[in-house]
Amino acid sequence: MSKLLNKKDLIAYFLVAGTGAAVQLIAGSILRNSFRFSYSEAVSLAYLISFIVGFTLTKMFAFDARNTNQTRREMLKFMMVATASWGITVFFSVTSLKYVESTLGKHSIILPFTNKPSNLNELGCQIVGMGVSFVFNYVLHKTFTFKSTGFYDRLKKIVS
Repeated sequence: MSKLLNKKDLIAYFLVAGTGAAVQLIAGSILRNSFRFSYSEAVSLAYLISFIVGFTLTKMFAFDARNTNQTRREMLKFMMVATASWGITVFFSVTSLKYVESTLGKHSIILPFTNKPSNLNELGCQIVGMGVSFVFNYVLHKTFTFKSTGFYDRLKKIVS
């Protein structure tokens, strides 16, 4: 348990994930407000944009895996975790938005980079979805993606 909750890895992952989260929030807001995507489309596309940033930063800084020479295997595992995490992010974002708007109503603020009203509930609920996803990602990236588990070799034998 102490290896899973290693303070150095947890702090590094939090900083890396925070960068990815900022990219995701900004992209989601721009997609929703400037390009008129639906809420779930904006959350999904923003997640895909932050995926690229997330893999690079996580490999290089969070789990100190930049010199493993296992990038292809780590990318495949990262994509598997990210796919499940995308579902978690969208599910918790959309579900919490439905709950919040049915109980509290809609609330908007003006965001500085768009000068247009932005749904505060959507922003808050996207953060909820990302928070649940953060915990899921940390545990799986620490114990599966950037750790040699033999999974990739078994998968390669099945595919070949």
